[in-house]
Amino acid sequence: MRKLIVAAFVSLDGVMQGPGGPDEDRRGGFAHGGWVAPYSDPVTGQAVMSLFEAPFELLLGRRTYEIFAAHWPYQDPKNPIAERFNATTKHVASHDPGLALPWENSRRVGPDAVEGVRRLKAQDGPDLLTQGSTQLVHALLAADLVDEMQLMVFPLLLGPGRRLFDEAAAPGAWALTGSILADTGVVVNRYRRDGPVRTGSFMTQEPSGAELKRRADWAGEV
Repeated sequence: MRKLIVAAFVSLDGVMQGPGGPDEDRRGGFAHGGWVAPYSDPVTGQAVMSLFEAPFELLLGRRTYEIFAAHWPYQDPKNPIAERFNATTKHVASHDPGLALPWENSRRVGPDAVEGVRRLKAQDGPDLLTQGSTQLVHALLAADLVDEMQLMVFPLLLGPGRRLFDEAAAPGAWALTGSILADTGVVVNRYRRDGPVRTGSFMTQEPSGAELKRRADWAGEV
């Protein structure tokens, strides 16, 4: 069984839309495209390249696939990312059975993305790696199919925009397996799935009457 790794550029407030350039993704009137470039340095560059050192296959939502398919095949073939992306298999999740897949080595996940990814994970082969693909990542997190995450957290707030996490994500604990701080303030964190959420309490005595009343008053609130 192979792992599914989510890799994402993300702002402090969780936005991951349009990191690569001003015109990458203006949906919803997003006005801050290209927010990653000012923070580029050797540390963040190495963190990105570390994702591609071991064999991998890309797992992409339709929008990210279209962005990548219009970009990477047209770059210098000696570009190390273009070389890897063009050569590897691209698994594409889309509700449109007629979606054109012009990028070489591209194939559809199937009509049900979650079940299609579940089948892919059960197969032998390289790990599956997402890039962007917010809607797909939401579905994968809700189905508890993600094994690892590499999040590059940038020191800025973007306000409105498409976010990495939504309320449908399956609850669970995640272990921090590595963290790197770049001089630009970017923090690269690597996580792996670590079982269920663990809870506890700091209360050292029986709750007061006021506390019991507060709980009762709040019990019916949504």
